[in-house]
Parts: sequence; C-alpha cells; structure tokens
Amino acid sequence: MELKIKNLNKTYSNGVQALKDVTLNIPQGMFGLLGPNGAGKSSLMRTLATLQQADSGSAMLDDLDILKEKAEVRKILGYLPQEFGVYPKVSAYNMLNHIASLKGISNKAERKDLVESLLHKTNLWHVRNKSLGTYSGGMKQRFGIAQALIGDPKLIIVDEPTAGLDPAERNRFHNLLCEIGENTIVILSTHIVDDISNLCNNMAIICLGEVVVKGNPNDLTDGVKGRIWTKAIEKEELVNYQSDLQVISTYLKAGKTVIHVLSDNQPDASFEATAADLEDVYFAEITSRMDTTLV
Repeated sequence: MELKIKNLNKTYSNGVQALKDVTLNIPQGMFGLLGPNGAGKSSLMRTLATLQQADSGSAMLDDLDILKEKAEVRKILGYLPQEFGVYPKVSAYNMLNHIASLKGISNKAERKDLVESLLHKTNLWHVRNKSLGTYSGGMKQRFGIAQALIGDPKLIIVDEPTAGLDPAERNRFHNLLCEIGENTIVILSTHIVDDISNLCNNMAIICLGEVVVKGNPNDLTDGVKGRIWTKAIEKEELVNYQSDLQVISTYLKAGKTVIHVLSDNQPDASFEATAADLEDVYFAEITSRMDTTLV
C-alpha cells in the first residue's frame, strides 16, 4: 500500500497559503513529517483525514481517491489529532465500545474482543473502568491511539502525539507506534526532531507550506556530514557571525552561546568540526527560509 500526494494546495479565507504544491510518496511503515509550528503540517493532516477540502491537487491511497471518496477513506482511517476531547465521566471501555459501534462493528462479541485487545495493546486494561477525565496526558494519548486503531485502519495519522508527555510515557508511545507501523502507513507529524530520528525510515521537512526536503533521515544527515562547525561565543557577538556565516542554530551552554555553522570549509581555526545529526539538517533547511532567528 502507498499514499501518493501530488501538487496539493490549500489557501484559507484569510489569504494564508497553508499548502503549496505538496508532493509526497509515502510507503507502508512510519513516515515522519517534520516542521516548525505553522509550517503546514496540521493543514496537510486535516486534508488527508478528510476534515477539510484541498483547493487543488490529488491524494491517492492505492486506488482510493482521498479527496473525493471521503466516506470510503474514513472506513480505513485512524486519526489522532494534536488536541482531542474526551467525555470526562465516561470510562475508556465504554467509550471504545461506543466508537466501535459507530464504526459499524455491530456484533457484540466481536466488539468486546476488539475493545479488550486494544486496551491491552495500549496498556490501559488496568484503568479500563476509570473515567477518562481522571487520565494523565500520556494515558489520554494512548486512549487516542486505541480509538484510532478501531476498524483495522490502513492509514493512521498522528499529529504532535508526544507533545507534553514525560520521558517514560514518550518511550511507551514510541514503542506502540513502531509496532503499529509494521503493518500499515503511519504518518507522524511533529516538530520534535528526535521522534523522527528514532522512529522513521522515511521523512519530509515542510516549511511555510512547502516540502523542502524528503528522504531517509540517515541519508539526509549524510548530506551535511563534515559541513557542521561549532564555536562558543559571547551572545553580543552573534549578530556579527550571522552576517558573515550561515549560522543554522544556537544554544546556551555554561553561560556561553554555542553556534552551529553550515560551511563546506572550516570558517577559521577557532571553529571545531562536530558530528552532524538530523537536527542540523532541520535547522539548515528551516533557517534559510524563515526570517526569525533561532536563539
């Protein structure tokens, strides 16, 4: 199974062009969509989830037209948006049972087996009878995945799923997503670079509505290998370095501002070579296209 997106465009009524000729081929497995807030990730996810109409372009899941056959798409779609509400006084078991019924699983015994299986898979069995309003952030996210898995979906979309989770919950969520991605297409939309590095064999970076780079994370990282240089400077020196060099990122360490510079050659003897990673790829692509300074 493959998802083919071609020349997808979306402009909102306020004039913001959220998607600009987005073209992607997404195979079975985990696919990462990386970009800053406001890059167009959620707009693309909502379009693929049949929640909004594109202005032009196409999106085909094998022979299924996502933009035109929305009712059919929803039968094989699992969607976990960035923010989703729960009925706070309803238990996880009863809510999943209700959602399964709405998805057309009418046989009571079949529905029972499915709900119990999902609760075990998402490690919620022990709290299945507790009200959803008492759940932690991580538990709610796992419940969100459970409801997204109802109906054996062929396409699963998760939008910023680990935002706000503590490290233990994040690891559990990663393991669950990897297991799911073995048998279906999972699109993981996030601005957290490590999530893509750890989980995805294929990815794209989107900025200001456009796909700016796509491929395997390791291959993309190889593209900047040997071209990343670092130096600790005083904060007031930053403007001078930005005017002379391609400073792609900065961070504070021991009271100093540490800069990463993209250059084919060592800028001067005061710079040290540093091992490149996917974050360097991300910042190199994003900072060249955005006016904001990343400090």
